[in-house]
Amino acid sequence: MAGCLGTAGSIVGSDDVEPVTIGVLAPDPGSDSTGRAIVRGARIAVDELNNSGGILGRDVELVVGDTNASPLEARRQYQRLILEEGADVTVGVSTSEALVPLLEDIAEQETVHLTVGSATTTASQKVTDSYDDYKYHFRPGPVNGTNLAQAQIDFLTEMGGDIGWDSIAVLAEDYAWTEGLWRFYQSQLPETDIDVELWRRYPPATDDFSDIYTEVEEANADAAFISTAHTGTAALKDWRPEERDFAFGGIHVPMQSPSYYELTDGACEYAIGYASATPTASLTSETQDFVSKYQAENNGNSPVYTGYIAFDAVKVFADAADRGDTLDSEELIDPLEATNFTGTTGIIEFHGPEHEHAHDVIYGKENVHPVYFQWQENDDGDGVQEVIWPEEHAADDAEYVTPDWL
Repeated sequence: MAGCLGTAGSIVGSDDVEPVTIGVLAPDPGSDSTGRAIVRGARIAVDELNNSGGILGRDVELVVGDTNASPLEARRQYQRLILEEGADVTVGVSTSEALVPLLEDIAEQETVHLTVGSATTTASQKVTDSYDDYKYHFRPGPVNGTNLAQAQIDFLTEMGGDIGWDSIAVLAEDYAWTEGLWRFYQSQLPETDIDVELWRRYPPATDDFSDIYTEVEEANADAAFISTAHTGTAALKDWRPEERDFAFGGIHVPMQSPSYYELTDGACEYAIGYASATPTASLTSETQDFVSKYQAENNGNSPVYTGYIAFDAVKVFADAADRGDTLDSEELIDPLEATNFTGTTGIIEFHGPEHEHAHDVIYGKENVHPVYFQWQENDDGDGVQEVIWPEEHAADDAEYVTPDWL
């Protein structure tokens, strides 16, 4: 059974046999919701593995490296996990800013890494362009930046007319993770029936959206369609409380937190968000079982998206190790490439070496497909993430609610 978790400690099996070591890289797991969920999700997976015989008959231990959301510290912690802790695999990272420089260390150490959180296509492009160097990198989730953009367009195409979003203003924070999104939007949105009235890639330090939102209103856009992680809360608080004259939604990472409604005093009401999974949706037979275990072990709190993916990442590694009967990273590449695993977010399979997104999880309704939800207030005054798309994951009576001031 797993023991206690420290910031950079271990969860260790009780047997004397040398355990399998899972190295977890997470940003500020003591305070950051995405980092905390990475550790907690991976821990639940380790507990389940130890309760069912471990990996290849060996106990499993989890060792945590706190990246402090810093690219430099991520590299330091990665080296510690590999060289000092003897990690057989690493999972996590979270941000693209930390992952991109870390890819060189992963290539140097020739040890399998499963990315959790980062969506940058730079990682898979490196695998495609220089396979022998970067083949150790796999991404079980989320879907990459290009697929995120495709999911956005799929949502708009299928739902835009139904919810009154015939025209949009496309907004994106100017960070590395949105570069692929932005290029895809610009190439694909003009091919849809959605009118784009404004394009705006805004600076990373933006904390006042008043002027941007005035431009959105002057452009007569029905909605601000945003891609944000670092600036999301400021963007939201300048919308709902100010009752700006347009709807609001898109990829909004902070809004994925199940506690976000309470944290923002309801400022996210009526906003639409994207998520790899939510506590209320059953994406596969595994989703709700994981949610229940996560809540039971964490005082009723639900996971954010990185918790689901970290859980899946550890299980995918264990599945590949069992099928390949090996822990050797070189020998694990083939079984990992052959993965067909039912995770919490969908059926996990990876693109092959020749694909432009080599070793990224495959996007699609038969594989891993995000859901779109709207923050709504229930009869008890609590905020709920009401899934509205795809239809098969929405509640029978779920529907989009137009903001009451529009």
